[in-house]
Amino acid sequence: MAMAPVAYTVGYEGWELDDFVAHLREQRVEVLIDIREKPASRKPGFSKTPLREALEEAGIEYVHVKALGSPSAIRYEYKNGGDKEIFFKAYRTYLNTQVAHLRTVLDAVREKTCCLMCLERHAMDCHRSTVSDILKELDGNGLTFHNI
Repeated sequence: MAMAPVAYTVGYEGWELDDFVAHLREQRVEVLIDIREKPASRKPGFSKTPLREALEEAGIEYVHVKALGSPSAIRYEYKNGGDKEIFFKAYRTYLNTQVAHLRTVLDAVREKTCCLMCLERHAMDCHRSTVSDILKELDGNGLTFHNI
């Protein structure tokens, strides 16, 4: 019987780029899946191109899946005093329209050691927890995610 796949989630909040990449290598991450709608950051090294370059230099593949990012309209309402529960409900509803992208990520998770990434340090405060929950539901074979 094959073991259920294990995947990771991580937020780069509080990390410096070199330490972040080293941490991913320690966890044997093969593919970092960036699920930010807009892969730009004020934090040095965490925008798409420099992050991809640093990861590739370390032997980690970088994949950006814009469609799994939290849409601007949903995100801005939440950041401007919106309710957390309403945000997560709206985001899950949005993700229900992105099943093809979710299945592509699930296929990757089944093949390699993958890590979903966005900003927030704590997964429960972040849309990546919703993505990982839906991926587990789609998998149906015991897929687990660990926040690293």
